[in-house]
Amino acid sequence: MIREHRLAVARTARYYVLGEPSARVRDVWIACHGYAQLAADFIKHFEVLQDPARLLIAPEALSRFYLEGGSHGPQSPVGATWMTREDRLAEIEDYVAYLDALHDAVFQHLDRGAARLTVFGYSQGAATASRWVVYGRATVERLVLWGGLLPPDLDPTAARDRLAARSLVLVAGRRDRFVGAATLSEQVAALERAGLGPRVVRHPGGHGLSDRILADLARG
Repeated sequence: MIREHRLAVARTARYYVLGEPSARVRDVWIACHGYAQLAADFIKHFEVLQDPARLLIAPEALSRFYLEGGSHGPQSPVGATWMTREDRLAEIEDYVAYLDALHDAVFQHLDRGAARLTVFGYSQGAATASRWVVYGRATVERLVLWGGLLPPDLDPTAARDRLAARSLVLVAGRRDRFVGAATLSEQVAALERAGLGPRVVRHPGGHGLSDRILADLARG
């Protein structure tokens, strides 16, 4: 008889940092990339936010793969994904634990009481960031979801206690092929029914990031 078994193993996770941890830091962002991206490339979008009082961290998802039809030559591009549908609950538990550990490592060197923490999720990373904020142990002041929404399995009413104390911002382009106007409206309505009135930022572009809006979020 075939039986499924589980074994917890140690993994080496990679993350990138923009800025220097110091007593001057008052604003910390942990930014989760989208599907098929790598953290080294993703964090470059946040260079516009560089400031001695700000620390930006981009963790990389634990599962990497070749992007071009499985080709694995020396020049084949590689991306990463936070999870797939296969064994999804275990993958969620793993990345929540990973991001908790990352949070603890970052704040070993900072005064947590003096710094605001923004968790930023882009595209697939929006679901990752949402689940971490709800299921993880970190205290978060703001959750920004860009080009992505709360995942369907995360009911706003059930998650209300974890989300209520956080500022919630939804960012979507008017030409975003993944987050249409109707889908966004449905999410906003569900959040409002749960007593979680999000700030909604619309921009004229598509699915990509905008330097101007990132700078606006950094000021807000």
